[in-house]
Amino acid sequence: MSRFSDANPNALSPPNPSWFTPKRLLGVFCVINLLNYVDRGAIASNGVNGSRGTCTESGTCTSGTGIQGDFNLNNFEDGVISSAFMVGLLVASPIFASLAKSVNPFRLIGFGLSVWTFATAGCGIAFDFWSITVCRMLVGVGEASFISLAAPFIDDNAPVDQKTAWLGIFYMCIPAGVALGYVYGGLVGGYSNWRFAFFGEAILMLPFAVLGFVMKPLQLKGFSPAESKKALTAVSEVKDDSTGKGGMLSMKEEFVDQTSKGPSKPKCGFINLDQLSRFLKDMKVLLLEQVYVVNVLGYIAYNFVIGAYSYWGPKAGYNIYHMSDADLVFGGITIVSGILGTVAGGFVLDKMTNTIPNAFKLLSAATFLGAGFCFTAFCFKNLYAFLALFAIGELLVFATQGPVNYVCLHCVKPSMRPLSMAMSTVSIHIFGDVPSSPLVGVLQDYVNNWRETALILTSVLFLAAGIWFIGIFVHSVDRFNEDSDHPVIIIDTSSTMPLLEESIAERTEL
Repeated sequence: MSRFSDANPNALSPPNPSWFTPKRLLGVFCVINLLNYVDRGAIASNGVNGSRGTCTESGTCTSGTGIQGDFNLNNFEDGVISSAFMVGLLVASPIFASLAKSVNPFRLIGFGLSVWTFATAGCGIAFDFWSITVCRMLVGVGEASFISLAAPFIDDNAPVDQKTAWLGIFYMCIPAGVALGYVYGGLVGGYSNWRFAFFGEAILMLPFAVLGFVMKPLQLKGFSPAESKKALTAVSEVKDDSTGKGGMLSMKEEFVDQTSKGPSKPKCGFINLDQLSRFLKDMKVLLLEQVYVVNVLGYIAYNFVIGAYSYWGPKAGYNIYHMSDADLVFGGITIVSGILGTVAGGFVLDKMTNTIPNAFKLLSAATFLGAGFCFTAFCFKNLYAFLALFAIGELLVFATQGPVNYVCLHCVKPSMRPLSMAMSTVSIHIFGDVPSSPLVGVLQDYVNNWRETALILTSVLFLAAGIWFIGIFVHSVDRFNEDSDHPVIIIDTSSTMPLLEESIAERTEL
């Protein structure tokens, strides 16, 4: 029986927000995530990234190809191009996470995807190093909203016993997208011009950007609906009927303007101060949460390696093993190992029972074994031995994607999950793959030996495994079902459940 069974269910049930079911939501978000990482793989591919022009001692010179050749970039500048979009992502992620408390999160995703679409098209018309660098920064701004908010939406609507598996399917799009990007960039750059690769990405993303504005928005668990003042009042009347009018008005005041204690005061300044205060308080909570800190520290070391692998992998393979089709080879290994490993990691944790300590056990074991296989692979001079061992290593390494994000989502209250994901993203990039690509470029310029560079880089994975091993012994509490700090959440409205057709149908029947 519903607590509101005596009331009119049609008056209390929220309107049907969209044609989405949970599986459709997962499918659409997976395609968007895939396109995000196709872009990263494409800019790293030899077809788009290209190579610098060279001159022999006899004076014979060959012109460069791709971005590096057209703009005459050295390895450091080339690495900056790879990491530039992270600047926008790092700045915008916490902003979008904070705005999610006052603006519908689904609309924020639509806005972000629109910025991503125009910025990617801008990369195609860039004319020098600085113009493409600025466009890459804007790509990061556009991606920030999606990265911060997509995982909480998916976790809200996934079956209880399949949450990590659903997250694994979503994060499977990372290796799959990067691998497809290698192939896509190689084919487009080889048969036409590298600029067309960016135009193609923008065209593919445009329908999803439009969808974010035209579709009725969804709502996250732990957040009050964006346009539900009337619904809130109706629920308050039912719940507080015995208390009289005062109870209803008090609840309404908290919803309309919690900071100014009334709707009559100017809102802009107060909202900004309130948002800043909430952000600082939430950041303090995150930094004091030991489980979160240990999880993110391990993720930083992990992402340092994966980021450099994704960018420098094809060039390293070409130079160490003289692969004629390095884009296709690395793309093939990454897409197979990445898909199988990421999905398998999610399903394994669900079978183990998806708890935070079990997640840390899986993270540390899979990363340690994966690091061992990848390190051994680069020690072999035989191409086929390298490919076999490296494929196994990547399969194990990518098994971490579901569990690591499960910990980020479940070690904090629902109202803090967007900020948790945003700050995780900020941390792993600002300390992980943002510096790793330029630093590996500097290291290679110094040692001038891709095998040594690859072995030094791979060693960092052992550090990640050790940090996650510590997490097994840290006291943890799954806070996914704890109430939000927002007073409106004490009401059993749709904000505590996913506003999808299946959930609404169940409540209407009650």
